[in-house]
Amino acid sequence: MTDLPTDLTRATASALADALAAGTVSSVEVTQAHLDRIAAVDGQVHSYLHVDTEGAIAQAREVDERRRAGESLGALAGVPIAVKDVMTTKGVPTTCGSKMLEGWIPPYDATVVTKLREAGLPILGKTNMDEFAMGSSTEHSAYGPSRNPWDLERIPGGSGGGSSSVLASFQAPLATGTDTGGSIRQPAAVTATVGTKPTYGGVSRYGLVALASSLDQAGPCGRTVLDTALLHAVMGGHDPMDSTSIDAPVPPVVEAARAADVKGMRIGVVKELGGEGYQPGVRARFDESVALLQELGAEVVEVSCPNFEYALAAYYLILPSEASSNLAKFDAMRYGLRVLPEGVDDPSAEQVMAATRDAGFGPEVKRRIILGTYALSSGYYDAYYGSAQKVRALIAQDFDNAYGRVDVLVSPTAPTTAFKLGDKLEDPMAMYLNDIATIPANLAGVPGMSIPSGLADEDGLPAGIQILAPATKDERLYSVGAALEAALVDRWGGPILDRAPALGDAAAVKGA
Repeated sequence: MTDLPTDLTRATASALADALAAGTVSSVEVTQAHLDRIAAVDGQVHSYLHVDTEGAIAQAREVDERRRAGESLGALAGVPIAVKDVMTTKGVPTTCGSKMLEGWIPPYDATVVTKLREAGLPILGKTNMDEFAMGSSTEHSAYGPSRNPWDLERIPGGSGGGSSSVLASFQAPLATGTDTGGSIRQPAAVTATVGTKPTYGGVSRYGLVALASSLDQAGPCGRTVLDTALLHAVMGGHDPMDSTSIDAPVPPVVEAARAADVKGMRIGVVKELGGEGYQPGVRARFDESVALLQELGAEVVEVSCPNFEYALAAYYLILPSEASSNLAKFDAMRYGLRVLPEGVDDPSAEQVMAATRDAGFGPEVKRRIILGTYALSSGYYDAYYGSAQKVRALIAQDFDNAYGRVDVLVSPTAPTTAFKLGDKLEDPMAMYLNDIATIPANLAGVPGMSIPSGLADEDGLPAGIQILAPATKDERLYSVGAALEAALVDRWGGPILDRAPALGDAAAVKGA
């Protein structure tokens, strides 16, 4: 068993799980250590929208009692976790980073949350996010942005920047995320953490507040590949409450992460996901990672996926269209915010709805609703939404053709390191381009993972490498990811996240 560090918040989830199972530490001790860390640093990082101190300690105490009673517990029982605020949590606020749901307390748990509770993971709280998961920086949260622990003047990615920053600032050993176009993988890349988007349907969407139903996918976030695999095993599996859920066992992700072997694998470098627009330091770390995979015994070949060129355009027609439909339920009549129009004595339902949606939705949500409503409107449906769906089919065909030649595909996760807060808020297209490498996987429903590839020479900030596998072959992500992670730890003399400035240092707190 790995020795635990004196500061429990610096331990990996797998090390904590081993110590908990051995009885050398209690879940209450581990959970309280993380709550103390939250109290000390979250004022700088703003990773959480809600911290459930009493609930987390009560859940930890219950796990300790069950363990003392000799009950058989899951592998992660007692290890605390943070939950992205797009997942409903019974009795705990769920806002989706929006004023529209401010103060809303759901009467039920999302299936993922139910699985976490049943597996004995105390829930520390709910993490910040771009409003209704629309964004790549967490700057579109109605409650203010989260900050990157590497440099508090920079973004932690989005929409799941709360979950990535909570890991990078050691405020939780594990977190959940959702990935509609890269919202797990891109935040992982810019914070030197690990994030996986499972195969579409591999983790239940029941209880996730929907953005784009054909693209949304919940997934695990951690600081190591093994930690992420252990959480994936808890979150995954068939759910009859979700009609898109795959009726099959969870892939052997934990076994693959422990094996960490790429010998004999064929790995494809995607020609279209690199080159112009990619920061030189990001590309250099990617090339080094590919060379390491070759040293580990993998065969590397270049693969062309020509229709990936059109993925961004197709995505930003499909997503707004589905978002326009999904967000229609926020009508001021059933739940959430209700605003009465000014100067109207006896307002109609339509007037109340208009006033509420104007006050409750932020500018990025409004932008996408307008775009999606236009794309679905009479006379434009075939030209825009219909055409985008045809491009989506071509992208899926590109993946099929590639996987006929290779076992996995790799690319940089994001074209740049973390940009500064405010740099791209006024230029939506510049913001959207952050997802250029991650979007194809969502359009095709295939699984993807990001792991840290090192630090870019230009700014000393983290870069990530993305691994993509065929649908339902999620275990390949973990085989490749764990093998490469170990090689990179050797090359860098330890985990890349260990090089992050401690919160409180002058290098980190500027701009806080």
